[in-house]
Amino acid sequence: MHVKVITSKGVSRLYIYETYYDKDTTTGKGRVRSKMLESLGRLDELQKIYDDPVAHFKTVCELRTAQNREIRKQSVIIDLDAKISIGEDSLKNIGYGILKALYKELELDKFWNWKTRHLSIDYSIDKIFRLLVFSRILYPGSKKKAYDRRNIFFEGFNGFCLDDVYYSLDIIARNQEALQKWIFDHSGKISERDLSVAYFDCTNYYFDIGRPDADILNDDGKPVDKNGGEIQPKYRKRGPEKNRRPDPIVEMGLLIDKNGIPMAYDLFPGNESEKLHMRPIINRLKKDYSNTRTIFVADRGLNTSDNIYWINGSNKGDNNQRDGYVYGQSVRGADAEFKAWVLAEDYIIDKVKDDAGKEIAFKHKSRIYPKELHVNTTKPGSKKTSKKTVRADQKQMAYYSEKYAKKQKADRDVMVARARDLIKHPKKYDKVTSAGSAAYVKNISFDKTTGEILEGKVLELDEEKIREQELYDGYYAIVTSELNMSDFELRDIYRGLIHIEDTFKVSKSDFKSRPVYVSTNDHIDAHFSTCFTALVLIRLLQAKLGNKYPVGRILDSLRKYNCTKIDTGLYQLLYFDEILKDCGDIFHIDLNNKYRTQLQMKKLLRY
Repeated sequence: MHVKVITSKGVSRLYIYETYYDKDTTTGKGRVRSKMLESLGRLDELQKIYDDPVAHFKTVCELRTAQNREIRKQSVIIDLDAKISIGEDSLKNIGYGILKALYKELELDKFWNWKTRHLSIDYSIDKIFRLLVFSRILYPGSKKKAYDRRNIFFEGFNGFCLDDVYYSLDIIARNQEALQKWIFDHSGKISERDLSVAYFDCTNYYFDIGRPDADILNDDGKPVDKNGGEIQPKYRKRGPEKNRRPDPIVEMGLLIDKNGIPMAYDLFPGNESEKLHMRPIINRLKKDYSNTRTIFVADRGLNTSDNIYWINGSNKGDNNQRDGYVYGQSVRGADAEFKAWVLAEDYIIDKVKDDAGKEIAFKHKSRIYPKELHVNTTKPGSKKTSKKTVRADQKQMAYYSEKYAKKQKADRDVMVARARDLIKHPKKYDKVTSAGSAAYVKNISFDKTTGEILEGKVLELDEEKIREQELYDGYYAIVTSELNMSDFELRDIYRGLIHIEDTFKVSKSDFKSRPVYVSTNDHIDAHFSTCFTALVLIRLLQAKLGNKYPVGRILDSLRKYNCTKIDTGLYQLLYFDEILKDCGDIFHIDLNNKYRTQLQMKKLLRY
């Protein structure tokens, strides 16, 4: 505080002012400002009372400043005989406040308030959705577990019951596609969304149940409800689970942008082929998100003639404006001509750096080739499909990796060992559990109903197939519509698929989104809506932090950023590290205060 004399129209007045630093929460920049705290009156009138009014009130300001400093120091009396009550849990997480700041920047509270404005409900969908998302990131588990542990967060998520949580899942499911679009539209102000390249891949999530859901089918073989109305097929079906579990699964197709931030996803039954589900999500992207030209990158499992032709056509002419593709190409599953080209020793060897910065050999070659596509077509007015053959110009690249050769051999050795055990003990296996190893067994067949291995045939190890596959160890191929793309560009773009693989890993390991504990399609849709939002939030936080920290370290810091109550309205914060320091810098908030009042905590968490 300080005394200020201001003269206006020949009259001097005395004021008490306070200087403070005004910080812009958006830019982090600020400047020193002053504000008037008290008007003391005319100087000539004050001189009748005090010999030196300015000196007098300067002393008053010094005393007030000292008193304010003392007020900020509180003494806490600790009762050493105090007892802790049964069920008392005074540790509260405040790390979720960083996630909440991003949630607010995405304006997801506005989204849910808009979508639920006409609903006759007495609880907040936004509050329930926030609880489910923050719990998925920091304390993953079932919906019931999220509800039971809701008071771990400083705010406490109250005002609804467990039944309200489950009822809200139906509302969340109805708005899942609108939610994805909203997040994409509002995330651009937080991190650049680059659609010049997009990565697509599929994975699956298992359910801890004994049998798949059965659909009721009409005469046309389409799923119907009990009244005969057509509905979606139920998600929980048996299929090729990534870890070869026999449990029913649901498939997810996920699309991320060039920077590794999720854009959209679709779910489909576990027994359906992933090859059919790339086109619907791309259609939605082009229709609702952006119609800019995009190169779609996918693994070899999605490399089909239909997908190639649908995205890029025949690729004739010098300036093809259609979207492009980069696919992995199976060498072992290719035709004889392609295999012979791959094995021919006319490779170029260049030096490149791996992810660790180590210089390695890049053994590669490429060619422009008229790829023959056998495309399914449907005539107008007909439901029947027919094949037509077209030729599409395609750049094909093959390269060799010693590291990949060792991995392929190791993977095959595991499958061959299981194949040998299958031959000795066929009753231990069925169609699902023998996946991968059955390919090395001659004469094997399965019961169409039970999936069990049929008896009556002599099972033998397919030695010839093993020898043939050994020829191609270490060889990999990539194909693209981009005929002018260099081998180095092609390699780097395709390697970006690691971002989507890592996203699936975060979803399954860090967020524990499997097994899935809900059963109906709507509730499964809602579950993955919360998982998707959680993934976007953590990727946006990574981006804001300059991609310096892996997800695991960020989550560890946010979980440890806790506080405990030490007196009425007074809290002690218990943890701080470099990640939290960086979070404080980018969000322009002080996270390293050791003590905070209740009001300061509310300001920190913005509620």
